[in-house]
Amino acid sequence: MWSISFLLSAFVASCSLCSTYGLFTFSNYYHDHMVLQKSSTGTTVWGHSSKVGDVVHIKMNNSEVFQAVVKSNQIWEAKLTSPSDHGPYMISAVSSLGTIQISDVLFGDVWICSGQSNMEFTTDKLLNSSKEYSDSTSYQSIRFIHIHKQFSATPFTDIDSINSGWNTPNERSLQTFSAVCWLYGKFLSQHFNYPIGLVETNWGGTRIEAWSSPDALKRCAGFSGRKRNQYYESHLYNAMINPLLRNTIKGAIWYQGESNAAHAYKYTCQFQEMIFDWRTKFSTASLGTTSSSFPFGFVQLAPWREGESNLGFPQIRWAQTSNVGYVPNSLLPHVFMAVAMDLPDFHSPYGSIHPRYKHEVAYRLYLGALAVAYHVEGINFEGPFPTSATIDNTHRHLTIEYDRGLHPLEVRSNQGFEVCCVNHTTNFCNAFDNHWLNVTMESHDFASVTLDVSTCSHGNHVAQVRYAWRESPCPFHQCAVYGKITNLPGPPFTFYVH
Repeated sequence: MWSISFLLSAFVASCSLCSTYGLFTFSNYYHDHMVLQKSSTGTTVWGHSSKVGDVVHIKMNNSEVFQAVVKSNQIWEAKLTSPSDHGPYMISAVSSLGTIQISDVLFGDVWICSGQSNMEFTTDKLLNSSKEYSDSTSYQSIRFIHIHKQFSATPFTDIDSINSGWNTPNERSLQTFSAVCWLYGKFLSQHFNYPIGLVETNWGGTRIEAWSSPDALKRCAGFSGRKRNQYYESHLYNAMINPLLRNTIKGAIWYQGESNAAHAYKYTCQFQEMIFDWRTKFSTASLGTTSSSFPFGFVQLAPWREGESNLGFPQIRWAQTSNVGYVPNSLLPHVFMAVAMDLPDFHSPYGSIHPRYKHEVAYRLYLGALAVAYHVEGINFEGPFPTSATIDNTHRHLTIEYDRGLHPLEVRSNQGFEVCCVNHTTNFCNAFDNHWLNVTMESHDFASVTLDVSTCSHGNHVAQVRYAWRESPCPFHQCAVYGKITNLPGPPFTFYVH
């Protein structure tokens, strides 16, 4: 869409060193007060110069640490060894065109926060936003940047514009920043007590196709462009993800899927391939400093409307786990999720599709990150999940055992279960057909629940059982099955009966 020469001319208007001798600048991502990833594999620093072949000397606190050469694409990039401490540092780049620098740079963990409107949902909309503002003075080592909404038919080399540079938290800066992203970073900061960098890049109402590269889309069949520009395939990837690839990151969190609910059957492939593709491209573009299997967290869709709809959202929730029901799994390694189906907010002033309970969403993401991203031992980050479903045809009971019987359940309701009842001529359960019948939990014990399946008439048999297969499965914190120790909800599932 825009050429290198166009972008360079745009940089001239705001670059830190432009003269009659040429252009020399950091990437638009780099500003005072930023956080760089602290990593054993190093971290990248890069920028632009109009003088191809020029040598760029990178300094930290005035000590030279790297020399880079301006390549034919007019980009210079350096792979720095992360310092032993967290800073702050002044980072300078010196070339024949002059000296540029950024100050108050910290080293810690950098997380991308992306998706659609529930990730975009701002901190000023929280139920207790004033507490977040007053509390922010205690978290000055959290820094964040908000990428401006842009779309493009071709990939951007650098960020075209930002809503603001890297910020320290206060009432003014937090008001328009992602609530989930901020709270997630805050929980991490509380635990690790070192700098956290947060990069918000999202757009409400967008589909996963827009955030996926052409390479990712090719691996999943059956796509077509949407009518609005920001919905076009890869257009947000090109403008809001591709320009970030050269930067070293720890991982990403993602809250999206509502806009794909009408085509949930495609999402399994789309989500897998987008994650794989982001990991590969971040690692390659960052000179191997970002892991090619970096941790990826997501929010499993929260409720929307009151009622009994079983279309769209249940299928997306299942697809988000690659039809396994939990993560990480063999198809989605190094992935973690926050189950949010028990957090409805039907009277949210921002629409019931935008629940205000972001603290709990962020906390559940944080638990997953501790276990999956940081390998902290002893973290219970998942709700109960079934490991067997056994039918007693004599008494017309179905017993579901969770977690191999190892962990205690807390049961808060006897509702939310269905069975697929079939006969010898129809031995297949479609997610949408009328073979599914509501059943009631009759009893429960330490790690299992027993369902009354007598509604499945004699001559028929129970082939599958599913749970929480509704757009809005339960009232607030009142789904049927939780972990007694973790207080986390068991996720929705569909399970074959033996």
